[in-house]
Amino acid sequence: MAYKEIFWMACDSTEQLRAEYGPFHTRAEAEQEARKLGFHFLLRYEHIIGENDDIQEVRCIFLELPEGPATANRTAVRKLHTRCATCGESAVHDLNWQAEVWADIHEFEHSRHRVRLFEQTRAEGLKEIGNWRDLCA
Repeated sequence: MAYKEIFWMACDSTEQLRAEYGPFHTRAEAEQEARKLGFHFLLRYEHIIGENDDIQEVRCIFLELPEGPATANRTAVRKLHTRCATCGESAVHDLNWQAEVWADIHEFEHSRHRVRLFEQTRAEGLKEIGNWRDLCA
């Protein structure tokens, strides 16, 4: 006897070349993760499984997420990346002071090393913050 297996994915577009994240057992889980990632779509996969546990049919259904508070604030989510231009050691930070402390410690422990600061947002991607030491003073 055939049965239907359903799972959910978070995805960024309906194009053939898209990013998918998952699988999830419920729509709520997939929607929560999609909002965190800034994705605008859910993808529902339905597999019709035959008597010999073989996949007989696959259905893909895209659902566009409505704009919500989590989606509207996705540009506010940012991460700070510090990276030593000399040795390549790096770290990720949530707050400005964490990045500054990491850089101070690294430059103190390794004389003549120079730490660079990058900001990453979903909207703009990764960009370097030039003269960031002057901004912190």
